[in-house]
Amino acid sequence: MTTQVLAVVTIVAAGMLVGVEFSVAFFVNAILNALPGDMGLRGRMGGAKLLGRVMPFWYIGTTVLGAVWAGLGGGVLVLVGVLLLAVSVVMSIVLLVPINSRVAKWDETGVPEDWRTQLGAWDRYHYARVAVLIASLTVLAASVA
Repeated sequence: MTTQVLAVVTIVAAGMLVGVEFSVAFFVNAILNALPGDMGLRGRMGGAKLLGRVMPFWYIGTTVLGAVWAGLGGGVLVLVGVLLLAVSVVMSIVLLVPINSRVAKWDETGVPEDWRTQLGAWDRYHYARVAVLIASLTVLAASVA
């Protein structure tokens, strides 16, 4: 695989990751929050289960692609982009996954009284993670310009 192909694959993977996470932050959760009763909450519980299974592979895979690209001489901007991706992975593990894991189990264990507070915290952390992902994608794309 040439470095150019690796660059394209990495940027596309990062771009799709940003697109999904941006959509969750600014569209999907807004739609779910507007649903009547507990329908939005149920949607977020389902999303926590599905995305909780898929996203770790996507985050780590994109970071590994970027690291390989950087290791093959991608340059300083690629390294910065990969470091930002790594920051997003750490943010996910430390801040978001613990909340997401609880939300995914709420069907089984009931819903806690402070569920709105927990989802609000998840949303705030997610906005910050989206900002880091956008910065990473911007730097990665700038590296080929």
